[in-house]
Amino acid sequence: MKFILNKKNKLSGNRATVYTVELEDGTDLFNQFLNENQENYESDLKNILQRIRSMATKTGAQEHFFKMKEGKPGDQVCALYDTPEKNLRLYCIRMGNTVIILSGGGPKTTRTLQQDPNLKKENYLLRDVSDAILQKMTSGELRFSDDEMELKGAIINHD
Repeated sequence: MKFILNKKNKLSGNRATVYTVELEDGTDLFNQFLNENQENYESDLKNILQRIRSMATKTGAQEHFFKMKEGKPGDQVCALYDTPEKNLRLYCIRMGNTVIILSGGGPKTTRTLQQDPNLKKENYLLRDVSDAILQKMTSGELRFSDDEMELKGAIINHD
């Protein structure tokens, strides 16, 4: 799978760095998520963006902000909610408290993500991205910066 990680300077801060996944065809999964949900979930999206900015500038990507274990064991795929009682899900990869990789998602209207074709597609795509990131980190093609606030390597793009 070919993709790049786009560092989002406008969403990043001194506590966490935020990236998005851009596929080979140019689709930025996070921007697609925003566009697809803007009309019906505007306030929910504002809450999600506010949470991301707060993590980036104040708290770091602490585990309690995420629903962990949304992927395979060890792949770091998780979900970020607008608020716990809401149903809009944003899938991401949490790499410690300092790096968040945003992907896609959507409204959760079924008991499990596997019952929702869109959520299943978004989640499994991010699982593939996570596998590729792990392979690139193991091979040395991708690594953390010295301060562990950023990712460095060939698949990183700065906006």
